[in-house]
Order: sequence, then C-alpha cells, then structure tokens
Amino acid sequence: MFRFWRRMICIAVVGLAAMLGGCLGVVDKVLTPPAFYAADDHDLVGAPGTLIRQQPILDAPSGTTAYRLLYRSTGLDGKSIPVSGFIVIPNGPIPAGGRPVVAWAHPTSGVVPHCAPSEALSKFDSVQGLNDMVKHGYVVVATDYPGLGTSEPHPYLVGVSEGRAVLDSVRVARNMPGSNAGPKFIAWGHSQGGQAVLYTGLLARAYAPDLKLVGVAAAAPATDLATLLADDFNTVGGKNLTAMTIWSWSRVFGADINKVVEPQAMPTVDKLANECIESLFDILAREHTEKPLQKTFLSVSDITKLQPWRSLMTRNTPGALPPRIPLFIAQGTADGTVRPAVTASYVRSLCNAGSAVRVNILPGVSHAFIARDSAAAAVSWMADRFAGKAAPTDCGSSLNFNKQ
Repeated sequence: MFRFWRRMICIAVVGLAAMLGGCLGVVDKVLTPPAFYAADDHDLVGAPGTLIRQQPILDAPSGTTAYRLLYRSTGLDGKSIPVSGFIVIPNGPIPAGGRPVVAWAHPTSGVVPHCAPSEALSKFDSVQGLNDMVKHGYVVVATDYPGLGTSEPHPYLVGVSEGRAVLDSVRVARNMPGSNAGPKFIAWGHSQGGQAVLYTGLLARAYAPDLKLVGVAAAAPATDLATLLADDFNTVGGKNLTAMTIWSWSRVFGADINKVVEPQAMPTVDKLANECIESLFDILAREHTEKPLQKTFLSVSDITKLQPWRSLMTRNTPGALPPRIPLFIAQGTADGTVRPAVTASYVRSLCNAGSAVRVNILPGVSHAFIARDSAAAAVSWMADRFAGKAAPTDCGSSLNFNKQ
C-alpha cells in the first residue's frame, strides 16, 4: 500500500522531481517484465561489453531515442555476468568522428535486484545533467552495476565490479546500431557512482584498451571507505550505509555478518537491505526502518579495524588515478555523508600524483544535491575535454573545502 501511494504521489509531482531530487525511482515493473533481466548460460557467451538484449523505452527525453540494456561484463571471479542499464541517444546530425559518450554511474539505490535504476519510472531524472549532455550531442549510457536488475548479489561499494560495469556499458554504447558513438568517453558519477568512475579510470587502460577515456568527473565520491563508515556510523544515514555494506559483503565475499551484528538487529539489517533508495519518500521510510539500530546494531566497537572488513575497505578505496586522466571533483561543504575533509584528502593525493584536477566546491550544498548542483559545471568541463582543450587544474591553489 505504501508503494502504491508513493507511486501516485510521484506521478502527481513529476514536474517538481528535477528540482526536489524526488521521485527518481518509482519502480517500473509493470512496464518491464522481470524476464528482461534474466540471462542463462547461453546468453553469457560473448565478449565483455556485448549486448544480450535491448528494449525500447517509450518515454525517452525529447529529441532522443532510449533503450533498456542487458549486456555482458566480467564478475569478480573473472567469469561472464549479465549487467543491466539504459542508454539515451540524441537525434540530429552526427559529428565527424562520432558522438562523444558519457557514462553515468549512479549513487546508492540499494543492494537487491528490484533497486535497479533502469526499472525506475523517472530514471532519466536521476541522471544529473542529462538534458544538457543531450543538447551537446552526447550519447549517455547508465549502468545499473551487477546485481541491480540481475539476480547475482550486488557488490556494493566494490570498485572493480563497478568500474568494469561502467567500461562495458561504454563498449555497448559504441557498438550499438544507431548510436554513432565515437571512441572518446567521460565517466561521470555521484557518491557510490563517484567511486565507480574513479575505478573506471584506474581500470581503463588494462581492462578496456579499446576505449579512449578523456576525463573522469565525480561528485562527492566514496573514497576512503574506512573513514567514511567510521564518520557516518553515528548518523541515521550512516547506519543505513553500514547495514547495506556489511549485508552485501557478507554475500559477495563470505564475510561472517553474524560475528559483527547483534542477533536482535539482523531483522532490521535484512529489511534495510531489501528497501531501495529511489526517492525522498524512501529516505523517510528507511529512517523509520532504521530506528531499532539506534539501540542495538553492531556487536563490535569498531568494524573498520576488524578483519576481513578492514581489508575489504582498503581494497575498495581508490588510489590516485594515472596523471594522464584529467578530473573534475565536486564537493558540497554541508555534506554529512562524504565529509569535505575526506574529499580534500583525496584531491591532495591526485595533485601529488601529477593529475590535473578541477575542483568545484559548493558552499552549503548537501550530499543529496551535489551532483545536481554541480552538473552544469561538470558538463562544461566535459565539453572542453571532448574538444581536446588543455585540462585546467586547481592543484597549487588554496582550496577551502569548509567555507559556508
């Protein structure tokens, strides 16, 4: 009943969705049969980044054609896996050399299959800067990541898994009939998606040498996972994030969740794991679900210092990218999820490695809205990278990540 009324309300206020950041993911299961996301062994035979199937999306943004996608990628065990997503192809003239590609990597939507952004009724509103990118003539492809849409466990905040899914989505975009996509692409993501695009940069040359990455843009990226989880644990949102992380990692890596979670807290952790973050309504609902964890949650004092959790956090904390890849990093000073100091530390590591980093600090902007509010600047930066202009850098400048 709650989901029914949420759907009705979201439809009624769809005109406000872009402004409020709400109604970004009402599940479109009526229009998308679960069979679309199913893949058997025969479907998985083929190279990473090749298409299994596509489905037209009838409510594509004006002046575009859009498709829901199921494609092949590479799992953590090196085997072929299915990954879903969607693509938006602009109409109009095809530039010499083909259309540039932007790979959007979404923020946290959940850790179970029905939380896939490609199933959302308002999926296009969740891609920050989409209308601007389409006006520039960019093909925009958005992966769901493994395990969202498809049936295998979702490797939440697992960088290699996310990065491979992003790179293979670009391969699909390049080879899809009618896309007329060229060789150049930029990866653009928020939060979990920020981590995903950083790993895209780290993996690109070895995993996808056939692609030409010309830049990485990240809004409040998840970088230092141990610090992120430790900082956030005493907040409602932080407990939500911690619950999803350990629930996912217990299934993906076999880490024993029962050794770190109190038995009486497990029903709440399981319930949170099966709820999606698809809209502002969901955030309120999850706050209600999370309340028991304020009394009882972890049975250990600091999970960030306990193995195997500590090693997993370290393994999924991105290092500095190769300096040949320019970056755009956006951060809001009112972000209580990814603290400005964490992003500042990561920017310093990039600068020390010789990267050209454009930093966009937005006073008073929270985690939820940093990608939306920085999108125009990000797309402008992308246009210059696609045009082959020299990348600007704020390294060496005095950057105040705490200004209000």
